[in-house]
Amino acid sequence: MAGNELIMLGTGNAMVTRYYNTCFLIRTADGNCFLTDAGGGNGILGRLEDAHIAYETLHRMFVTHGHTDHIMGVIWIIRKIAALMEQNQYAGEFDIYCHDVAAHIILTMSDMMLKKKDRSYIGTRIHLREIHDGEQLAVPGGMLTVFDILSTKAKQFGYCLQFSDGMKVTCLGDEPYNARCRQYAEQADWLLAEAFCLYKDRHIFHPYEKHHSTVKEAAETAAQLRVKHLVLYHTEEKTRGCRKALYTQEASQYFDGSIYVPDEMEHIVLD
Repeated sequence: MAGNELIMLGTGNAMVTRYYNTCFLIRTADGNCFLTDAGGGNGILGRLEDAHIAYETLHRMFVTHGHTDHIMGVIWIIRKIAALMEQNQYAGEFDIYCHDVAAHIILTMSDMMLKKKDRSYIGTRIHLREIHDGEQLAVPGGMLTVFDILSTKAKQFGYCLQFSDGMKVTCLGDEPYNARCRQYAEQADWLLAEAFCLYKDRHIFHPYEKHHSTVKEAAETAAQLRVKHLVLYHTEEKTRGCRKALYTQEASQYFDGSIYVPDEMEHIVLD
């Protein structure tokens, strides 16, 4: 692999059945993998296998918040990695970066659902690394700065990943951009933002009532922040089959940078 890449493991919103819930993986040029969220079930294991991600290359993940479509899959990741550790097939440790609320949810689910031998790895080789607004963390390939997206629904963190070559990737989570997070997103090379539906379909999907954005708002945000590339995710699934064309067409009316509406399992070279 020549450079860094973004692998979209899932692109759908919470209630999709034909897509998988939004989660993705960044793989660096030297093969290190950084997973963001895990969707709502054990489908995450199949997604990682389909993407040819070896578990021994996965040592860090980021959990944005505690909604079911983002955090339930984390339990399956823990179970899988714990089982590999038990079988001496996984070297090293596994870090899960999350805020206090998400950490509490993960620990509670682990206590209730995991086998004792799997649960025993949490705190020894599987670590919940509690993160705080504005904290900076060194990760392979660069520096991660985490930030509170100031959600009105549930505590949620995004992040800005600054690679050693200066490239900046910002994940805004799955809610509308808040201007108080501007320092983390302005002039990003890559901006990852939710787009619940097309603006013309807002009366069908009611994004604002759910505190989500349309493609139009996401594109306007990208233009305002002067980013280079915009990646849209966390969408409805009724436009499945033509979503890429429809979303790109609408976004291009408000943003003149590069627009990506990835299919699931699509690999995007980050350059």
